[in-house]
Amino acid sequence: MLEINTITKNIENFNKRIKDLKRYLDYNQKKIRLQEINLELLSLVAWKKKTSIKKLNQEKYLINSIIKNINYIEKKIKEVIIFLELAIETKDHIVLKDTFIESQKIEKKIKKLEFYRMFSKKNDICNCYLDIQSGSGGTEAQDWSKILLRMYLKWADKKKFQTEIIHESIGEIVGIKSSTVKISGQYAFGWLRTETGVHRLIRKSPFDSGKRRHTSFSSVFIYPDIDDKIYININSSDLRIDVYRSSGAGGQHVNRTESAVRITHLPTSTVTQCQSNRSQHKNKEQAMKQMKSKLYEIQNRKKQKEKQKLEKNKSNITWGNQIRSYILDNSKIKDLRTGIEKNHIQSVLDGDLDDFIEQSLIMGL
Repeated sequence: MLEINTITKNIENFNKRIKDLKRYLDYNQKKIRLQEINLELLSLVAWKKKTSIKKLNQEKYLINSIIKNINYIEKKIKEVIIFLELAIETKDHIVLKDTFIESQKIEKKIKKLEFYRMFSKKNDICNCYLDIQSGSGGTEAQDWSKILLRMYLKWADKKKFQTEIIHESIGEIVGIKSSTVKISGQYAFGWLRTETGVHRLIRKSPFDSGKRRHTSFSSVFIYPDIDDKIYININSSDLRIDVYRSSGAGGQHVNRTESAVRITHLPTSTVTQCQSNRSQHKNKEQAMKQMKSKLYEIQNRKKQKEKQKLEKNKSNITWGNQIRSYILDNSKIKDLRTGIEKNHIQSVLDGDLDDFIEQSLIMGL
């Protein structure tokens, strides 16, 4: 009897939540938009533009994903209702138990769909760029930056996102001074945007013969890969463009030509770099695209009146600005904004970041 009441209440709850989700996610409008996209994809004009085809297919995939998930859940709710009626009529406890298990599965699917309501900001759906910059701590900080880079690459791989290292400045002894990674995938920016901030490492340094405890800092900055249609006014006189020889892997070519490009936006001291292509022209084009995306995100942050500006994040990578502390010799990682603590150090450094990220999104950080 208890299970029957529980399942009945669950069904009522599911129907209400699905109704709310359909309204919040514009289910009916998405069905109309899907029909429009299918018509556009049949147009010969659209197929002449590869970029528009790619964007239409991406939009179609995202809309289809939402529609199919909602339709699937509604179908499963109807099945649970049918099996519950059968279990009550036949007094079959096995069918009742199976029905209860199915209702728990529906609960998980609805929760997963509800979580995507967190991605309500304009650019959450976009691909993004991840900047890592080593701060105070010298060799130790550069090693820490390399560890952070690996951590985010591992996280992205678990999410089945595509990654491309756009720029990497190798450390003098070990690690990296800075790195920029493009991360492509559904809601990549939405997932990562709350990771912007300073990450602090405390450990017994492997580079200190006395094995003393050292504190190091590295900053992370996330910004969306914005659509080309978004207009960002940048005066050419505000830019300084430098070319230099690429570092790192790439064969003899990168060592004998100045193909890498660094662009500095002088009014904001914002810097973007690219060395992933052999062509200087392509690297400049990519660095300029990153600059537009970065300045766009800075403008958004100013509008939202956030406490920390980009310049402060870049120039003051020390105490007071950190969002998370990684205390390795105490086997503790603590997020200073959400209060979440983890003791499985290696698991987190291997990309297990979802608990931190999901809580920060729920809190609206």
